[in-house]
Amino acid sequence: MLDLLLDSLLDSLKVFAVAFVLYFIFSFLHEKVTQLFQKHKGISPVVGATCGLIPECGISIVGADMYQKKQISRGTILAIFFACSDEALFILFSDYHKMIYILPLLGIKFIFACILGYVVDVKASSLNTIDEVKLDCCEHEHKEETWIHKHLLHPFSHCFTIFLYVFIINLFFGMLVYTIGEEVILTFLKSNEWLSPLFAGFIGLIPNCASSVLMTELFLMNGLSFGALVTGLSINSGLGLMYLLRFKETRKDALWMTLIVFAYALLIGYSIMGLMRLF
Repeated sequence: MLDLLLDSLLDSLKVFAVAFVLYFIFSFLHEKVTQLFQKHKGISPVVGATCGLIPECGISIVGADMYQKKQISRGTILAIFFACSDEALFILFSDYHKMIYILPLLGIKFIFACILGYVVDVKASSLNTIDEVKLDCCEHEHKEETWIHKHLLHPFSHCFTIFLYVFIINLFFGMLVYTIGEEVILTFLKSNEWLSPLFAGFIGLIPNCASSVLMTELFLMNGLSFGALVTGLSINSGLGLMYLLRFKETRKDALWMTLIVFAYALLIGYSIMGLMRLF
């Protein structure tokens, strides 16, 4: 049992180290990323998908806030939501056996996020009605922060939260495997492989970065296929959709977006599973 505790702690510390370095870098680029939406409206779904790939769960909330203020289009916010992966990348980076899946995961999510964004924008004819992005409030908020708080304390605090999620998930699965047996768990998951994208999709609906941790840990244990992982992480948009549900005027939009992303991600996940079976 002590070995299980130590293994969970060491694995979680590796994720924490990688996450802190990336969040520290991103803390210097936050304003520039926001300004991209203002300067490149014609390619805003591409910009949205690019920003969504950044492993920062706050991106979806920033995007949701901008959409609620009518500063970006519906296609752009959908591209952001679909491209989000939250903490999954940190966990994949920490396992050198699974690192080869990082680029395919990012590539698939980026391409299909852009497609979704443009299809929705063209259909809704919303690209020409995007309002100007107002950055004064955001900039003022950051000016009040000290350098240490903005670039060190905030990244550390967020990464510590990630560390706790990962540690709890690692410990939980470790105890589950220890009690039930790894073979029994993996056999159950593999015997229902064609339901795994649907299973991952429902986990992805959980509005918390712990859900992306859970799905990635299952993937590392070979309990979820790559197609199922793509489905779950594409549906998982952190707290962005929950933010939109706070406002009466965007509540219906949030529900509509959830259904669209869920169906779209399932289609892609099952397609990937089918192609991997063929080749």
